[in-house]
Amino acid sequence: MNTRNFSSLVILTLFMAYTSTVSAHESTGISGGFISGFLHPILGWDHVVAMVAVGLWGAFLGKPAIWVLPVIFPLVMAFGGALGVIGVPIPAVETGIAASALVLGIMVAFAVRPPIWVAGVIVGAFAIFHGHAHGTELPNSANPLAYSVGFVLSTGLLHLLGIAFGLLVHWPAGKIAVRVGGGLIALAGVGFLAGIL
Repeated sequence: MNTRNFSSLVILTLFMAYTSTVSAHESTGISGGFISGFLHPILGWDHVVAMVAVGLWGAFLGKPAIWVLPVIFPLVMAFGGALGVIGVPIPAVETGIAASALVLGIMVAFAVRPPIWVAGVIVGAFAIFHGHAHGTELPNSANPLAYSVGFVLSTGLLHLLGIAFGLLVHWPAGKIAVRVGGGLIALAGVGFLAGIL
C-alpha cells in the first residue's frame, strides 16, 4: 500500500470516528455483518483510543513490541469474544475498557518501558474486556463470521494508526508529540471512567 492510499485510509477512519454519535456498546442494529463489525470499533471512542494506544505504545517501545502488541491484542480479544459468545460473565467490562485507555495512555505519556512480556500481559488483559464486549453481541448478529472479520480488520487499522503516529518518536519533537498523545488518551480514559465521554 503506498503512502497516498494509506493516508486516505487513515483520514477516512478518523472522519468516520469523528462523526459518530453512536455508543460502541448499544445493541440496537450494530451487530449485522461485515460493515457493522468493521464500524463497531470505529464508532466507539472508548475502543478507538484504546486500540490506537496499543499501536502507539508498541511503536514507542520499538521492535519487537511495535508488532507484538498489535498482534497480541486481536488474538486475546478473540478469546474474550469467545467467552462473551458462550456466556461466561466478566465483571465490569465497560470499566475495564475505559481503564484500558487510562492505563495505556499513562504508559505512553510517562514513557514506561517494561519488559515485552509485561507489556504483552497488560495489553492482553485489556483485550479480554474489549473482546467480551464484542462477543456478547455476536450471538444476535445476522452473520457472526462476517462481523468478526470486520471488527478484527478495523481493530488492526486502528493499531496501524497508532503505530504511524508512534513512529514520530524517531525525532525529538515527535517524542514529545507521542507522549502528549498518550496523555490525551489517558485523559480520555478518565473521562470514560467518570462517564462524561
